[in-house]
Amino acid sequence: MAAALAFAVPAAAEAPKAEIDAIIREVLAETGSPSASVAVVQEGRLAHLAAFGEARLDPPVAATTETRYGVASVSKQFTAASILLLAEDGKLNLDDPVGRYVPNLTDGDRITIRNVLNNVSGYTDYWPQDFVFARMKRPASRDDILDGWARTPLEFPTGTEYRYSNTGFVIAGMVVEKVSGQDLFAFQRERIFTPLRMTGVTENDTAPLRSPHAANYTRYGAGPLRPADKEGPGWLFAAAHLAMRPADLALWNISLMDAGLLKPSSITAMTTPAVLTSGEPTTYALGLRVSVQDGRRVWSHGGALSGVHTDNRIWPDEKLALSVMVNTEDNQAQSVIAERLAFLLLPSTGSAAVMRGLLADAAAGRIDRARLTPNADAFFSPQVLADYQASLSALGPLRMLRPTGASKRGGMTYAGFDAIYGRKVLWVSLRMTPDGKIEQFMAGPKV
Repeated sequence: MAAALAFAVPAAAEAPKAEIDAIIREVLAETGSPSASVAVVQEGRLAHLAAFGEARLDPPVAATTETRYGVASVSKQFTAASILLLAEDGKLNLDDPVGRYVPNLTDGDRITIRNVLNNVSGYTDYWPQDFVFARMKRPASRDDILDGWARTPLEFPTGTEYRYSNTGFVIAGMVVEKVSGQDLFAFQRERIFTPLRMTGVTENDTAPLRSPHAANYTRYGAGPLRPADKEGPGWLFAAAHLAMRPADLALWNISLMDAGLLKPSSITAMTTPAVLTSGEPTTYALGLRVSVQDGRRVWSHGGALSGVHTDNRIWPDEKLALSVMVNTEDNQAQSVIAERLAFLLLPSTGSAAVMRGLLADAAAGRIDRARLTPNADAFFSPQVLADYQASLSALGPLRMLRPTGASKRGGMTYAGFDAIYGRKVLWVSLRMTPDGKIEQFMAGPKV
C-alpha cells in the first residue's frame, strides 16, 4: 500500500488509522473509482498516509503513497502564493493593475492582480465545461487563451460579481514570470516546493504523467472505465498545472496553518474573501475558498481535470487537514471520502451531536432516560430498545450524518438526517423541547 516517503516526517499525531483506511476502501467499493490516495494532518503534523486501488489499469499498477496525481485547480493557491511571495519581496502589489505586466488585456489598466485572484475580474472563464472540448486537445499558447477570453468584452463589470475563472490565473501566472524573470514552475520549485520539502511535485501541463503515477479515467453514462482525454499543452498553465502526492499537499497545508513559508500578513491576505462593490462578501479569497462550517473556519479547494479529482480541506483552528486524490471524474469519490473522514475526526455540533450520541447509545443497547421526555421514555420500551440495538449494531460504524431538514412544530425543534453506514442508509429524526429534552428519536431504513 505505502512506500517510504522521500523526506523525514515529524512525529505523527495519533490517528484512527484502521478506521480511516476502512472508509477509503468502502468508498472505492461504492463508487468503482480505480484508486484513492489520502493524507491526514492532525495537531499540525502529518498523521497518516494511505493509498488503495490501481493507479493504472492496463497494465495494472497499484497506487501507493508515492503515486502522483494531477491536483488540477488546487494549483491555483500556489499561483496565488507565488504572487504573495513577490509582494513580500517588494516587487509588486496585489492592487497593481494587471496591464502593467501583461499587455493588451481588456481594462488591464484598472483590473488588479487581486481582482483576478479573487475571481471578480470579469474575465470570461476559458474552461467552464466538465470535459475537454475539441480545441482544448491541441496545444495553446498563453496568448491563445488571452486573445480568446481576456482581450474580449468583460462578462460583467469588475467587482460586481464572483464568477470562477481559470483565465484570471493564467494572467496571474504570467505576472509571476514577468516580475521574477523565471518560468512559473521553476519559481515555485525554488520558492515553495524546495523550502517545504515537497519533493514529489511536478508539472502536469505539457504531458500526461507516466507510470507508475496515476493515469486518468472516466465513464460515459454508466459504462465501463475508459482512459480520459488529456488537455493539450498550455491549457493548464497557472490554473491547474501541478501534480503531486497527497503528502506534498499535506506539507503545504501545514505551512498555511503555521505560516511556515508565507508571512502571517500574506496568510491573512490569502484567506480573506473578496467583497463585491455592493458590499456583499464572497467565499473566495486568493486561490482558496473560505467558509465557516459548524462554527469552524475552513480553507478549501477542489480540483477537477479530465479523469482526476482532488479535495483539499484545512481547519486551521483545529490544526486538521485532509488531502484526497482519486483518478476518475465520473463521481465525487474524493469529496465523499473527505466528508466521511471529517465526520470521523471532528466532533459534531448541535442536533447532529445529539443524534450521533443517540445512535451510538442505541447500538450499544442503552439510552439516557434522564434526557427523555415522559413520552419518549414510554416509547423506548425494552423491546423497542432491543430492536434498535440488534439492528444498529449490525450495521457497523456510522460514517456520516447528512442533514435532510430542520423545522419547528408543536413548540419543538425538528432535525432530520440520513445516517450512512457503509452502503446502508437510515432516515433518522429528532424532536427536542425548549428545555433540551428529547421528545422523539426514531430511525428506519431509507429506500
